[in-house]
Amino acid sequence: MFGRGKTQEAPPATTDPMQTKPGGKGRPTPSRKEAEAARKQRLAVPRNRKEASLQRREKMREARARQRQALETGDDRYLPARDQGPVKRLVRDYVDSHRTIGEFMLPIFFLIFITVYINTEWAARFSSSAFLTVILLMIVDSVRMSRGSKAAVREKFGDDETKGITMYTLLRAWQMRRLRLPKPQVKAGDRIR
Repeated sequence: MFGRGKTQEAPPATTDPMQTKPGGKGRPTPSRKEAEAARKQRLAVPRNRKEASLQRREKMREARARQRQALETGDDRYLPARDQGPVKRLVRDYVDSHRTIGEFMLPIFFLIFITVYINTEWAARFSSSAFLTVILLMIVDSVRMSRGSKAAVREKFGDDETKGITMYTLLRAWQMRRLRLPKPQVKAGDRIR
């Protein structure tokens, strides 16, 4: 009790700063000199019009690259303003999860266009009736898609958010699937949440 205590072994010293500090940022703090140099580089004012033009072009190029990448991946931060927001994402997913006549419209119209140049009576009847049938199917499909997307938005976000999504829905539904931007994030037939 009063005697010499047992010597406790000191825990092994670690050299990794992340192990000693669980909430660490994962990199060393920059020195004052490095931080000031980085700040000055960010705030560098162009000396003439040529440098200003180069900086502006470089910023525009980076913004376009980020936007192009966002259109491929669906990253909401860098999408164009017309495609941003959870409502637009839901509409895109709703349209992409359904098959529409608009996906097949260009190949069908190409076949109709080819049959117009065949000089027979059946080809003329076929092309005119096929054209009218496709137009009628597009109207029916457009009503189905716009009503369905509005119902999905109303169910998830409320009635106020349904304004202005009809044209967005139709323009996406009338495009071929592989030409849609932002790229579809769901497969046809998937259930959206």
